[in-house]
Amino acid sequence: MMAERWLVGIDWATEKHQVCVLDADGELVAEKQVPHSGSGIADLCSWLEEIAKGQLENVHVAIEVPHGAVVEMLIDRGTMVYAINPKQLDRFRDRFTVAGAKDDRRDAWVLADSLRTDQRCFKHLEIDSPVLIELREWSRMTEDLQQERIRLGNRVRQQLRRYYPQMLELNDDVAADWFLSLWEKAPTPATAARVQKATVAAVLKRHRIRRHDAASALKILRQEPLKVSPGTVAAATAHIGSVADRVRLVNQQLKQAHRRLDELCDQLLEEEDDSGLTSEQRDISILRSLPGIGRIVLATLLAEASQPFTARDYHALRMLTGVAPITKRSGKSCRVEMRHACNPRLRNAMYHWARVAVQRDPISRARGHSYARALRSVSDRLLCVACSMLRNRTLFAPQHSLNSRSVA
Repeated sequence: MMAERWLVGIDWATEKHQVCVLDADGELVAEKQVPHSGSGIADLCSWLEEIAKGQLENVHVAIEVPHGAVVEMLIDRGTMVYAINPKQLDRFRDRFTVAGAKDDRRDAWVLADSLRTDQRCFKHLEIDSPVLIELREWSRMTEDLQQERIRLGNRVRQQLRRYYPQMLELNDDVAADWFLSLWEKAPTPATAARVQKATVAAVLKRHRIRRHDAASALKILRQEPLKVSPGTVAAATAHIGSVADRVRLVNQQLKQAHRRLDELCDQLLEEEDDSGLTSEQRDISILRSLPGIGRIVLATLLAEASQPFTARDYHALRMLTGVAPITKRSGKSCRVEMRHACNPRLRNAMYHWARVAVQRDPISRARGHSYARALRSVSDRLLCVACSMLRNRTLFAPQHSLNSRSVA
């Protein structure tokens, strides 16, 4: 006798979650509202266990949010949890009402019933290892810090253009620590005219800057200054001074984040060592051997696409990274367009991976296409080669070519 199957839809919210339980025939069994708290989620698990007569493995839960305490506690208790894209859920909602009506109870019902009829459209969720969860968070923190650094650097650049544009000739990266240290020694053209050569040389030496020497740096700083209205220099230097402290803090946090990313990747490598694999067979070692993969790209790929890489699912990786285009065909019209429904972090990682690979791998140098089209082709090839290498447990060799693709 087959065990009874229960379908549960959870409409996630910030404070309270709406829960709907259906049986295998789609008939409503029960529904309730659960507060977002430790006791509330624990009561939810006990309630579902009571409905399923203690067999939580027969409970299948559908939810829009693929992470969080609700998902983790349900998986930990033994239920099968599935996630679906909110946009896809919106299409399912149209099957139940054409009037556009929407409320929490209806959404929970739609989730449960759609899981009953269209389970193939849902993604089965699993809890990642603690190291991978921490790696994902540090990877996203690194991206946020880098964006913050760019924003603060743009503010410094804008203020220097107001009264001190010659200093921008020293370096494109105005958020660099050595650049800010040099600005502190010569914050205005008038100060630059009086600063000692030894002072500038000491700053360059302390930060190990070899592209400039003290003489050439002072020559740039002592160019004819702009004529500005009284008060402009004081206002701009005050603004840069307040931003500089934040830039230094972000630079320090970025270095810490980069060190932590390396440590977590090494921990994952040690976990693979425990499985008895040789160094040539480790996933991380294989990915690191690919041209164009550095610290940030590796951490992003592992953190955002761990399950497809573990399954060696080339087609899923193409869609998640936005490499696979979409085709719109109707009648005599046929258009191939860029895929926008993808993970933006993975798309950005693939862009940098392909960009650097073009410089280091001769086979990756596509010709005859636009830059964006060429990078997409290179990204597609790299994903295919990576999945093939992971399946065969081999390191990268330059002999891999487009003709040797195997996506089985």
